[in-house]
Amino acid sequence: MTDRQFTRRAILSTGALALGGLAMPSLLRAEELPDYEAEAPAQVVRHNLMGFLQHDWRDHFDHLQKGAILCDTQSRAVHFWSEDEATYLVYPSSVPMSDEFTRRGLTEVTLKRHMPTWIPTPNMRERDPSLPERVEGGDPKNPMGTRAMNLSWQYYRVHGIDNPAKVGRKASNGCFGLMNPHVEELYELVVVGTQVRVI
Repeated sequence: MTDRQFTRRAILSTGALALGGLAMPSLLRAEELPDYEAEAPAQVVRHNLMGFLQHDWRDHFDHLQKGAILCDTQSRAVHFWSEDEATYLVYPSSVPMSDEFTRRGLTEVTLKRHMPTWIPTPNMRERDPSLPERVEGGDPKNPMGTRAMNLSWQYYRVHGIDNPAKVGRKASNGCFGLMNPHVEELYELVVVGTQVRVI
C-alpha cells in the first residue's frame, strides 16, 4: 500500500490512531439523527471515511512552525500536524452550509477560548431574529461547545459543538465544529499563531 492508497479496511483498522475511538461512533450515529442538508447521511459517512487520511501537510503548508490545521470542506474533516511532526490527528467536523458562508485560504489562530460565550453574528440575527443575544459558556445549548479557537478572519472559528448530528454535515455559518472531546484535545495542542488553511 502506497502512502496515498488506502483500502477501506486499512482506514477502519487505523481509525483509532487519530480519531481517538470517538469519531467512528459519531459518524455512524449521524445516520440516525435529523438531516441538515439534502445529501443522504450514508453518503456523508462513506465520503468522510475515504477522505480522512489523504492529506500531506506539505501539500498545503510551507512549514510546521507552531503546528498546522487543515480544514477540509470536501471530506468534512479537520487535520492537525504538530510542529515536530510527532502528532497527526484527524477529526470529523461540521462545515459551512454553502459557498456563501465558506472562506478559503490561509489564516491562523488568534485567540483560544475555554468555555466560550456564543454571540450570534449580525447576519445570523438578521436571518433569524429569534436567536438569543448570547449564550454563556457551559450552557449545553451553546453552539460553540466547550472550546473555541478564533481565526484571524472575523467570525470564523474552529470550535466544539452542541449537537452531534451536525458533525459530518453542512451545518455551520462558516465555522468548523468538532465533537467536544475532540476540540478539547485539539485545544491543548494548538497555540496562538498556529496556521490554519481552509480548502
